[in-house]
Order: sequence, then structure tokens, then C-alpha cells
Amino acid sequence: MGIVNLTPDSFSGDGLGAAPVAAALAHARAQLEAGADMLDLGAESSRPGAPVVSAEDELARLLPVLREVVTWGVPVSVDTYKPEVMAAALAAGCSMINDISGMRDPEALAAVAGTDCGICLMHMQGVPGSMQDAPSYGDVVGEVNAALLAAVARCREAGISDARLVLDPGFGFGKTLAHNFSLFRGLTVTAALGWPVLAGVSRKSMLGAVTGRPVGERLSASVAAAVLAAQKGAAILRVHDVAATCDALKVLRAVEECGADNG
Repeated sequence: MGIVNLTPDSFSGDGLGAAPVAAALAHARAQLEAGADMLDLGAESSRPGAPVVSAEDELARLLPVLREVVTWGVPVSVDTYKPEVMAAALAAGCSMINDISGMRDPEALAAVAGTDCGICLMHMQGVPGSMQDAPSYGDVVGEVNAALLAAVARCREAGISDARLVLDPGFGFGKTLAHNFSLFRGLTVTAALGWPVLAGVSRKSMLGAVTGRPVGERLSASVAAAVLAAQKGAAILRVHDVAATCDALKVLRAVEECGADNG
């Protein structure tokens, strides 16, 4: 999943919110040419401490790009928690809603229930503005997985089939560094719940904390994390650096297939 940030204040430094639509489209095309299987468009930053953006501003950033990209014949995910943005994105032809709030809003459930779109249910403790103030868990893997199962239950009650769902443990969303790496080690447990798992750790502060590198110098760490996530059962890798990630995954696949052939 290639990231296309349509925000001016992305944590990763690649936000295109202040750029012309043509620049955003060029970036989206480059992600596909680099090997992305799908795109994830987001028009509101969810970095820690990010200000809330109105639905009108979010749609003004999103729709001109989305309406073009959906004509390219590739799956397009839209990263939003607002029901009105979900509805407009689905009307414009997006394939998936990537909801950082895990469909906690009944209106969000109503916006997606009557469609056939995919839904990524992410776990977040708190809200972006304050989620990193004092995150706390007794058993982070168990509690996050329980919350994800509760989100699945909400979707089922709304008539949404399990086949439409993807789970995301939400690295960096209301978690300390220790929480993040406990969740990473526990990805196999999350994957065993029975739904595809999306892992999004690309360029995140958890990688900066262990490497000491600023956000613009986390390529190697991001690729390593992507490969480890794939080994632990992640079905979708949400990344900024598509080409490097694809190369690493090709090596992983070759190693695995060679081992299987010689087994």
C-alpha cells in the first residue's frame, strides 16, 4: 500500500496538501510504478498533536486527487474517520475506508454498511491530539486485540461481512515505544485472529527511537520493519518507500520459495 499524503503537515515530511493537484497525482503514479498494489490517500494528518481539520477542508484536498486516481483501475483506500468524508469518497469510487478510530462512530458504520468497500479497522487509544500524553495498558497485545474484535463485532451488527475487514494494531497511536514493539512481536497473534492484518510502521518515531535517525533517514529501518512484519503475517504493508520495500520483499519471497523447494 503506497502512501499518498494530501496534507501540509505530515509527520513524514512528504505531505502534498500545499502542492498542486498535478504534484499529488505524479506522486501517486510514481508509487504505482514503484510496485504498489494499492494506494492510501489521506487528507488529514493523524500525527500526535495534529489539529482537527474540517470535513470541508479534508474533502477539498482529497476529492480532486481521488476522482482522477480511481480511473486508473487500481484499488484506492481513503484514510479518514469522518462519516461525511467516507460517504463522499465512496461516491467518488474508492475501494477501502481506512479508519483510525475503528468504526466507533455509528454514523461511520452507516456510511459504509450499504456498500461493498473494504474497511480497515485500526486501534487507537485516545485521539490524535492527546493520544501520546500517557498511553497505558496492562497487556497491550491482549487489550489491542480485544478492541479490534470489538470493532469487528460493531461491523457485524451493522451487517458488514467479515470478508470486508482488515485489522491494524495502530502502531504509534496511543502507544509508548515499549507498547509498539510488544505489538510488533505480537503480530503473529493478531494475524491468528483470522482477518488480514495491515502494518503501518514506515518512517515512524518508533524506528527513530531505536536508530537515532530523523524521519528523513529511516529508509533502512522502515524496510527492515516491513520485512519483519511480512514474516509475522501482515497481509498489507502501508509504506512511503515502495520501491525499496518491494525489492526487500522479493528477496524474502525468493528465500522462502527456495527453502520450500529444497525442503
